[in-house]
Order: sequence, then structure tokens, then C-alpha cells
Amino acid sequence: MATTHAPSGPASTRSKRSLALTVALVVIVALVAALIGAELYVRHNVKQCMTSQFESQLGSQVDVGLSAKPVLLQAVDKKVPYITITSDDSSFGPAKDMHVSARVNDVDLTTSETSGGTVGSSTADIEWSTQGILSTIQEQPFGALVTNVVADPSAGTLQFQVMGSIAQLTVKPTVVDGAVHVQTVDAAVFGLGLPTDLVSGIVDILTSSLQNFPLGMTAQTLTVSSSGLELTLAGGAYTMPAPQAGQQAPDSCSLLV
Repeated sequence: MATTHAPSGPASTRSKRSLALTVALVVIVALVAALIGAELYVRHNVKQCMTSQFESQLGSQVDVGLSAKPVLLQAVDKKVPYITITSDDSSFGPAKDMHVSARVNDVDLTTSETSGGTVGSSTADIEWSTQGILSTIQEQPFGALVTNVVADPSAGTLQFQVMGSIAQLTVKPTVVDGAVHVQTVDAAVFGLGLPTDLVSGIVDILTSSLQNFPLGMTAQTLTVSSSGLELTLAGGAYTMPAPQAGQQAPDSCSLLV
């Protein structure tokens, strides 16, 4: 008796489709894994590069954070939504031991012969403790005379104690038109005036420590807290300088050139 076989066409077709789908899924998973690996590698390198540049600029260790936008995409369009910078021992001018938390927004990494890229805006919060202020003053030639710094939040003043508690210099820092001004409120030793050079030296060091900030940022507010000074900064559109002759910064760090 003859044997009848069922048609094998549809089953074979389904088998081929299943195999093709499996291969496609494997390829997609491999590509995604490769992209994730590349993103993590490039992101790490960019963070290291930016960290190195900012540490050189601020003279201290910093922690750099990148926006969630993939760095691989940033490398293509040269646009970074924002970066964050945190440092616990930054210094501006002669200042020591400043804590800085900054954010740089709308960064365009496109470079030219005259520009290292542009920034849309920037903000920063600075905390400068009385101990940091004291350390800064004591590094000056006259610094050994100053033994303590006391902040008075209610009066908005800083008091510098000279030679123990024999003499005091009280100053009031304020923000006027984007710049920090330091006004002498009182300077006396047993009711007599302190030496002019000492008074002007302390005021000048405080002022110069709170004047020059990166990315064109200027002072917005200043508060005297129980622990020291709290300063907020803000900056608008800013063009980064182009690399110096003979130097070529990598694209990932061009905003820091």
C-alpha cells in the first residue's frame, strides 16, 4: 500500500523565519552591547579629560559630571546639554579651601581659529569657611599676626582677631554690580587704630580672592553664615579661548581650552 507524506513547505518556511529572527536578535543584542561598551568607554575618557583640565585650572581635585545625553552623540553634533563640577578645595587668586559646585549649560564644542567653543550660561555656588579664610590670610607676609576669623551672620561681617584678642578688624563684604566689595567697619587695638598696611593687606586679599571667576561668571549674592561666606555666581553666553599656537585640544575637552 502506498504511503502518503504531508506537505513540508509551510513548516520549512516557519523554521527558516525562526532562524532568521534568532540571528537578527543576536545581531541586535551584539550591536547594543557594543554601543553600550563604547559609550561607557568614551564617557569615562571624556570625564577623565575634563577632570584633568579643571584640576589644572582650579589647582585642586574636582569631580566632573556629564549630562545623560550619550557622549557618542555629543561627539557627532558637538553639543553638550550641561556638565557639573564639584571641588572641595578650589582656589581663586590667593584664596584657599573654597568649596565650589558649578554647572555649565548649553556647551557647543565647535572650535575655530579664534574660539575653543561656546557656553550658553553657567552658575556656581561657593562656600568659603572661616578656616579657609584664615589659612589664606596666614599665607601672607603679615599673616602671622592674624590668629582667628569669626563670622557674624546677624551683622553680615567678618572679624579678624589680631595677636590673640588684643586687636580686631571687622569688615563687611557685599556684592555691588556683580563685584564683591569689602568695607572696613572697625579696626582698633585698645581703642587705637590698627596699622594701615595690615588693614589694607587683609582687605586687598579678601577682595582679590573674590574677583576673578571662570567662564565670565560674576557675583550675584553674598551671605555671611555662621561658618563663613556663601557666594553665588552666574554667567551668560561665553566664548572659550582658542588653543594656543602649537596646541591642539581633543574635541572632548575643547570647552576647557
